[in-house]
Amino acid sequence: MSSVATRHGAISSRWLAMAALSLALIAIGLDQTVLSLALPTLSTSLHASEAQLQWFVTSYTLALAAAMLPAGLLGDRIGRKTVLIGAIALFGVMSVACAFAPDANAFIAARTILGVAGAALTVMSLSVVTVLFDEKERPRAMGIWAAGSFLALPLGPILGGYILTHFWWGWVFLMNVPVVLIGLTVSLLFVPQSRSEKRPSIDVLGVVLSSAGLAMLMYGLVEAGDNGWGSSSAIIPSIAGVAALAAFAGWEILVTARGWIQPLIDVEVFRSRSFNVGVVLAAAGIFGMFGVLFTLPQYLQAIMGVDAQGAGLRFLPMIIGLVIGAVTADRLAARFGAKLTVAFGFALMAAGLVIASGMTVTANDAYMALFTIIVGAGAGIGLATAASAAIVELSAERAGVGGALVQAIIKLGPAFGATILGSVLNSTYQGQVQVAGLPPDVAATVQSSVFGGLGVARQIGSPALLDSVRSAFVAGMDDASRVAAIIAAVGIAGALLLLPRRSRSRDLEPEAEAGAESTEQPALM
Repeated sequence: MSSVATRHGAISSRWLAMAALSLALIAIGLDQTVLSLALPTLSTSLHASEAQLQWFVTSYTLALAAAMLPAGLLGDRIGRKTVLIGAIALFGVMSVACAFAPDANAFIAARTILGVAGAALTVMSLSVVTVLFDEKERPRAMGIWAAGSFLALPLGPILGGYILTHFWWGWVFLMNVPVVLIGLTVSLLFVPQSRSEKRPSIDVLGVVLSSAGLAMLMYGLVEAGDNGWGSSSAIIPSIAGVAALAAFAGWEILVTARGWIQPLIDVEVFRSRSFNVGVVLAAAGIFGMFGVLFTLPQYLQAIMGVDAQGAGLRFLPMIIGLVIGAVTADRLAARFGAKLTVAFGFALMAAGLVIASGMTVTANDAYMALFTIIVGAGAGIGLATAASAAIVELSAERAGVGGALVQAIIKLGPAFGATILGSVLNSTYQGQVQVAGLPPDVAATVQSSVFGGLGVARQIGSPALLDSVRSAFVAGMDDASRVAAIIAAVGIAGALLLLPRRSRSRDLEPEAEAGAESTEQPALM
């Protein structure tokens, strides 16, 4: 009887730990989405220049990308629980530092360190899934993890809009503190210590090349979204980033073959079709979801004229869809297999995006609720199952670096999504908006963005220009949704043609999964 109770307590503890870590993941995601809403307020409060405002966002993004693999290596070397607790605590401290930053430069510094903490927390949370849960439980755990990772995207506008409307802007960051305290408490009590049995060496060149490559590629994508693909600020860092990542891949293959040192990543994992296809499909799924997340907030505020809080509330159907999809993904995968489940998730996303591509200037809330809940459900099902198919191939021995590798690849999905879909939207908008007869500088303002176009139309009192701006923007939005739908359709084909019906498990036995070196929570092992 006592052994049954102990086993039940161990199971409950694992799921409680997973829930708490997912809550921390929501805080990380909120930090990214809420900031965009707070930029106008921060510009005034911190007396920030345009360049500093850009670095408010970019510093966090670059630190998040660059710190992924080093954080995974650190967890494998000194203990994943140790790194996890340190990351949670640092995230809380830097959230407070952001809230009380005296000037723009101090805010940028705090945001940079916050990105490092966010990277470590994200990576360690995924490694906990690999260590704590066996192949049978992992899809459900990945559903919870996916919910925490992706719910912040639509939640951000809701919470951020409310806070910025009714409270001091610093609460946007201070709201992380209760989440941090919960995460610290639960992690200390219920997350067991684990690390690699053989302490991995530090692949210095691998760390430098991977971190620099990811940071430069991410920076290039951010610049492409702001200034276009043809800008030197986008082309040069993107090419340099790709070159650094190619050099990193070559170096890892070389040191693996020669045995000089233990490589940063286990290149053998790339021999697994389940890993390769699963992680690419997870990134593609986020790209598809951005077909709604990138375009709809602009539509709601520019075309419908609602405030940030009203725009956020209209994302509630997507949240409902994400939750439904994420919590049912494991049951679908158990019954139909990962191949069909991922394909079904992408099919739902594609269907929702096709509906979204029929948006008009006069679309109503019911229409938007329909396609957002469908896209959300498809994303919840497809992303959780695809990510699970990838991480099932990771050994508990290298869970930290392996989880970091998965996260690094997946994190490129939103960057590519925002950049590519933004380019599609802007290209259609600029091509269709009617600026004939306007002075060149005024025409440039109209073509710069839908908000610029609406401002000019109202300033000069031109109903025709106002209609043209709205129609051109909605046409661009529809084209972006069509591109996202095509990506989702490619995801269907990729899942059916490339994803194995059943993943090969590389896991340790359940008794060993929690880490043979753990002495802190024997009930979990």
